[in-house]
Amino acid sequence: MLKIYNTLHRKKEIFKPIKKGKAGVYTCGPTVYNYAHLGNLRTYIFADILVRTLRYNKYKTKWVMNITDVGHLTSDADEGEDKLEKGALREKKSVWEIAQFYTDVFKKDIKLLNIASPDIWCKATDHIQEQIDLIKRLEKKGVIYKTSDGIYFNTSKIKDYGKLAGMDLENIQAGKRVCLREKKNPTDFALWKFSPKNKKRQMEWNSPWGIGFPGWHLECSAMSMKYLGEHFDIHTGGIDHIPVHHTNEIAQSETATGKKFVNYWMHGEFLVIDKKGKMAKSGENFIILKKIIKKRFNPLSYRYLCFLTHYRKQLQFSWEALISAQNALNNLYEKFFNLGKKIGKVDKNFQEKFITLINDDLNMPLVMALLQKVFNSNIKDENKKATVLEFDKILGLNFNKVERKTVPKIIIDLAEKRLKARKEKNWNLSDKLRDDIEKKGYIIEDIFQDKYIIKPKIN
Repeated sequence: MLKIYNTLHRKKEIFKPIKKGKAGVYTCGPTVYNYAHLGNLRTYIFADILVRTLRYNKYKTKWVMNITDVGHLTSDADEGEDKLEKGALREKKSVWEIAQFYTDVFKKDIKLLNIASPDIWCKATDHIQEQIDLIKRLEKKGVIYKTSDGIYFNTSKIKDYGKLAGMDLENIQAGKRVCLREKKNPTDFALWKFSPKNKKRQMEWNSPWGIGFPGWHLECSAMSMKYLGEHFDIHTGGIDHIPVHHTNEIAQSETATGKKFVNYWMHGEFLVIDKKGKMAKSGENFIILKKIIKKRFNPLSYRYLCFLTHYRKQLQFSWEALISAQNALNNLYEKFFNLGKKIGKVDKNFQEKFITLINDDLNMPLVMALLQKVFNSNIKDENKKATVLEFDKILGLNFNKVERKTVPKIIIDLAEKRLKARKEKNWNLSDKLRDDIEKKGYIIEDIFQDKYIIKPKIN
């Protein structure tokens, strides 16, 4: 039986799908005004493992992920600039260009990390009418009100607001979390924001309440319900979504439909870097996938690193940890290659243990320990190979693409020239030759001052 941790009830629960043999999963996708950092990408690796596990358990899984390309303001208090508008100003491009560029980058990043593509991508700007229709339903319920800057949801109208986050509403003082201004309650949130009267936005639409754009929380409710129904199985995201974004999704969705919105809420913990706290899109702790690739890391080494810590625990990032992960992954590839070409049968004993671990709330650290036991076991090499490939249906580390080739003479010559440049402390030439070697499909690892290893690059 598959057990997953449900944030709503603060405990692990047996997964019971709404429809037998099927699972609907919605993942909060990126706000495409900037690059996704490694902390963001950790959340999508966790969602990928969840979906792979559901499918491994024979659930026909429909996975939906949104692209936030409008409405996400710089403040959870419904104030500040739209992040897309701010990005456009920063890069002197249109908001549409910004959204498309960072959407493309994000999709490339998840492909490099071997994260499966969702069954449905849905953009907020493609679903404006659905969002307007949802506000109309809420209007009929009598839970919205108008201010000078938009249409707001009145959280005092529902009894269980904040149940996901365990909020103590009585102790939330007006002005403590947000400046009230025209809000009736500090937790009220925008459903529709009016365009500034003295400024034309690049993204704005007509609505029954005035020209403007939808609030960030609205899109996820409207699009998830369109593609998965008004009541679906699993909703995933980062833990930073719990107190505001996901709390507001529940409030507006369940008020509109009168039904339970989602059965299981799953959240991935932060990636933290040294003593700088959680990784965020500001400051020195903002590291993107492109940066680790430039430093000649296999992006799958970051995927491997994520597996060493449970998704519900904070992951400490350091370059030293990533180096260790890459070395460990390369060692596994080497061991796998040495098993030979023949593929035997999956070892049932190891497979049963594997299923038990992944079905225990995606316990990847113990799965990785079990993988090492497979390599170190005394079962036949051909059966080891089959078992590792079976595990890789979840791991996604591309063991099936591992191959070793005879290193061509041109690569050896370049490596020797690079060694000579290093001895002469010609670091610019040394770096250039390393890049030339990598472009030809190989990586070079320095062992000692005059020793190195050349390996095929595994993408």
